Amino acid sequence: MFDTPRLPQPVPTSWPTFHLAHPGPGFARPGDPNCAFFWSGSYHLHYIYRSDDGYAFAHVSSPDMVRWTWHPTTLTPSTTGHGMWSGTGFITKEGRPAIAYHGAGPGDYYGYGPWKNFSAIALDDDLETWATPRPMTVSVRPGQDVSSISEWDPDVWLEGDTYFAIFGGHPGSGKPPTLLSSADLDQWDFRGIFLEGDLPDVGPDEDVSCPNFFALGDKHMLLCISHTRGCRYYLGSWNGEMFAPESHGRMNWSEGTFDAGPELTYFAPESLLTPDGRRVMWAWCVSPLLEQTGVQSLPRELTLLDDGSLGIAPLAELETLRSGGASSASFFVSDGERRMLSDVCSDAFELRLELARTSCGSFGVDVYADPDSGVGHPVRVDTATASISVCAVHAPLAIRPGDACVLRVFVDKNIIEVFVNDRQALAAVCPTWSGPGHVSLTSSGSGTTFDLVESWSLRSIYETE
Repeated sequence: MFDTPRLPQPVPTSWPTFHLAHPGPGFARPGDPNCAFFWSGSYHLHYIYRSDDGYAFAHVSSPDMVRWTWHPTTLTPSTTGHGMWSGTGFITKEGRPAIAYHGAGPGDYYGYGPWKNFSAIALDDDLETWATPRPMTVSVRPGQDVSSISEWDPDVWLEGDTYFAIFGGHPGSGKPPTLLSSADLDQWDFRGIFLEGDLPDVGPDEDVSCPNFFALGDKHMLLCISHTRGCRYYLGSWNGEMFAPESHGRMNWSEGTFDAGPELTYFAPESLLTPDGRRVMWAWCVSPLLEQTGVQSLPRELTLLDDGSLGIAPLAELETLRSGGASSASFFVSDGERRMLSDVCSDAFELRLELARTSCGSFGVDVYADPDSGVGHPVRVDTATASISVCAVHAPLAIRPGDACVLRVFVDKNIIEVFVNDRQALAAVCPTWSGPGHVSLTSSGSGTTFDLVESWSLRSIYETE
């Protein structure tokens, strides 16, 4: 029989309310989200976990990308013959869901090597039965330099009658991401280096792992990680032979990687295209301060803005979790003041703050604030330094004094995710948390008028048994 992950009963008080996390058996470290689809009326997402059988793909499905149900784990070494690591999902020429992933050699369930990339096609509409995985065999022409080819995290997509694949850049060998193509998913022709040069803000030690490549507006986007810096992305032009990056950005702002430091690392992204044309992504959230493994970020909607930069917004369907809303207009908070919000005492909630005009200085909220002093874990927008910060994590933000601002804050136990003006997002973890808490509004450097303050409790995404 196959494992079916189930939420522990009774549900621990520390369990996230609206973030997906792996309940066991085994543990999801790594817990990369993989192989996301909309298929047969449902959204499907897989993520890596270590089962009793070795490294496998857990499988969840959802009607809305918010509320999830676990399926039996059928993509497991006992059926594939090897352990399974990062990969992606795509639709074949014949219109069937398929996956491509990085796996170990025959009989290697735990990743000792040698490594190989594979593809497999779903045989049923519940995505619970899969054809035998097929190795992605690389063909090279005489005179081609094969020294750059690395069997590393693949991404596959279909253009016309041609399948394209990226084999990611290997973090150990330093080999770059390479481009391949195929007519049949079996023989893959080596096309060359995928990236047409790199950009100045990318370090020489940064690899391209967990690649996910797709059209976004009139550009293309390469979503990926470097093992040294976490989740990042390129925007640029694709001509069918090479990707020319024009800009580069980061989505992880913690110090170091998931192997070092207490902050939350935003890692190993995956995305899908919804039936109504939205590009939605997830990432693995990992920190030694999280009790759970395999915690997935809130789903984010990605867009290309009019100025050519990336837009990042929380998934619209998250609003269906709202309950018990409260709204207040025109709060003025003076310099150095903390003003308590009487409507909020929770550990699973959303705040939406709207400012028609920002001042010069910082403003925001303290969550889990002391009811007397108002001091808690800070969430700050700073127009003087053009930055957003959550606890000890800081990220740049395109904002100036006088600009309008919409700040959305999602708090789920000790996980905090913030979105500012649908342009920047930041995920962090509270260093301390012990249950429901208060919220205070803050301002520093000058007074701040909060034109609208809205709050909601957020319901659980998990089915109760």
